[in-house]
Amino acid sequence: MGLPIFARTKKMSLHVNHLTKMYGRQRAVDDVSFAVEKGEIVGFLGPNGAGKSTTMKIATTYLPPTEGSVLVNGMNVEEEPLKIRKTIGYLPEHNPLYLDMYVHEYLRFIGGVYKLDSDHLKKRVGEVVEMCGLEREQNKPIEALSKGYRQRVGLAQALIHNPDVLILDEPTSGLDPNQILEIRKLIRQISQNKTVIFSTHIMQEVQALCNRVIVINKGKIVADDQLSNLMKGNANASILVVEFQGEISTEELKQLKGVRNVIKEGAHYKFFSDEGVDVRAELFRYATEKKISILSLKEEQNSLEEIFRSLTNGAV
Repeated sequence: MGLPIFARTKKMSLHVNHLTKMYGRQRAVDDVSFAVEKGEIVGFLGPNGAGKSTTMKIATTYLPPTEGSVLVNGMNVEEEPLKIRKTIGYLPEHNPLYLDMYVHEYLRFIGGVYKLDSDHLKKRVGEVVEMCGLEREQNKPIEALSKGYRQRVGLAQALIHNPDVLILDEPTSGLDPNQILEIRKLIRQISQNKTVIFSTHIMQEVQALCNRVIVINKGKIVADDQLSNLMKGNANASILVVEFQGEISTEELKQLKGVRNVIKEGAHYKFFSDEGVDVRAELFRYATEKKISILSLKEEQNSLEEIFRSLTNGAV
């Protein structure tokens, strides 16, 4: 797990402390705590509805917390929201753009919102246009751009004021494979001198970009570790894929000796167990007692996708 939060506060770009967010009676974020050091690239993972976007919106001052606190570069999101917005770049999941504006026009407009002076703004627009690969597109209206280039414009607006912290919510969502590779390369380039936190449920993005992973499920943090440690710690975990004749109670299967988790996928059940634990005998015993036939049983190699599914109980 990461270092204790309070021991690292002075070096933190982002410090989330016992954060809770309620929507009526629904607890979207439930007592979440983590911290991100300057210069880290952190993947903030979780299934849809896990609380990723809500946490990011609070960290970027767009939503108030119900309980707890969030500090960005030592500033509290409730006390100093305008100062925080000057030091943070944000690309929301649904990239909001003024489609009738030209690319360079839109970037000048956003720079003006951040009150960049005219000389600096002109130079900065040129820098982010080049950085984001928009040279050939800058004189086009945004509505004429592909989704991949619109994402580049979204990244450019998040960078226009040269923020210390970048928060990207599903930056490659809906892109084709070529566009994903382009945006991934761009994020990697940007991250060389900034703190980057991005949410995704695409495991390839995590492996390509992150050195640390935080996993949230049903509003709670279920893992927070270096990616290498997470992979190493689960590298030898055993996965058995079993097909029974008829429906079986997943909750009953989870109670079997040696079973860490069970995920149902169609007619198949995936059994997760720790390294060195063979649950096949226990499965055959259970099937015999229940007078149920096992139609197939095979072992499957572990992966980051399976680790994620195990941590989030198979949610997607």
